[in-house]
Amino acid sequence: QVQLVESGGGLVQAGGSLRLSCAASGGTFSSYAMGWFRQAPGKEREFVAGINANGRMTNLAGSVKGRFTISRDIAKNTAYLQMNSLKPEDTAVYYCAVAVRAYVADLSGVNAYDYWGQGTQVTVSS
Repeated sequence: QVQLVESGGGLVQAGGSLRLSCAASGGTFSSYAMGWFRQAPGKEREFVAGINANGRMTNLAGSVKGRFTISRDIAKNTAYLQMNSLKPEDTAVYYCAVAVRAYVADLSGVNAYDYWGQGTQVTVSS
């Protein structure tokens, strides 16, 4: 059973930065694709960023390209989401997710992922 714990959320002013972390345990982290999603109140969960096991293939939602970066540290079993130039519309609960396979063709698909974290709140004030 893979367990995921997100951290790093909080309140930040527009234009600021945050780095979210997702610590994984209970599995072979180096063999898994990972993703970040977010869900704002009253909205569907939406894809933010994804990365395959080897780190060579990443995908970012159009709304965050140029502002967010996804990365992973195999030695620490941790994935990161660096968020810069934050906007009020980035306010949401952010979730990390794991797919228990190395390669996922469509990193943006919710159904591609097998395990989810509990989420961390990000609030961007204007």
